[in-house]
Amino acid sequence: MVEAGIFPGDVLVVDRSLIAQHGDIVIASLNGELTVKKLETKPKIRLVPMNSKYLPIEIPGETDMEIFGVATTTVHSLRNL
Repeated sequence: MVEAGIFPGDVLVVDRSLIAQHGDIVIASLNGELTVKKLETKPKIRLVPMNSKYLPIEIPGETDMEIFGVATTTVHSLRNL
């Protein structure tokens, strides 16, 4: 998620009360594995990494995905400053 300003060792503040919307950075469980990605809902649902080294993940209807919450703040690690 380096292109979103989120680096290894950073801490994300996640609000589980928010309903995730198009463009939000979310914590998602995909087939039992947690991931941090940008949520796109248009034109189709997919999780987009904010690192050009990785490809977006398209979410077909039968995929087991759950949004745990929306990232609201990033606390940077001192080693990333």
